[in-house]
Amino acid sequence: MIRFFLLFLTIQAVLFGVEMLAVVQTAVVQPWTSWVAKASALIVHMFDPSVISQGRVLQSAKTGFGVSIEPGCNGIEAAVVLIAAIIAFPSSWKMKLWGIGLGFIAVQAVNLIRVVSLFFLGQWNYQVFEFAHLYMWQALIMLDVLVVWLLWMRFVAKREAGPNRSTPPTPPAAAA
Repeated sequence: MIRFFLLFLTIQAVLFGVEMLAVVQTAVVQPWTSWVAKASALIVHMFDPSVISQGRVLQSAKTGFGVSIEPGCNGIEAAVVLIAAIIAFPSSWKMKLWGIGLGFIAVQAVNLIRVVSLFFLGQWNYQVFEFAHLYMWQALIMLDVLVVWLLWMRFVAKREAGPNRSTPPTPPAAAA
């Protein structure tokens, strides 16, 4: 348990450090954040055709209300926490890669729901938007990370244990 925790913290520190590098911000984080805004706009467009996205901003041309997807709101930090937990957990690299891939998709899907809901909440009631943005969705995104990681761990435990390891060994017969 201590090994997992120390490895988890170390991997997070390294990944967050890499994320902060200017070259990574320019080549990965900023384009990803723009993609999140565009994907959110596509979803919102089904309900509000006046939505526009430019860079990291999602805005209603009708009301003028907009949200800017800032660091911490693009799903990358939540994905880093999940990736660190998966890598730190003892399992095969094949299972880790599956967990990272599917987990990243799950975190990003919930983050898109988050951005879209905040866009609509902000137009409806700014106080509710603030509460949802600062408290509710922060907790829900981390809960998503935890649930995805726990489901992945459960799958790995069943998959890597094999059928013979799941039953306790039988004690040797006593000599007569």
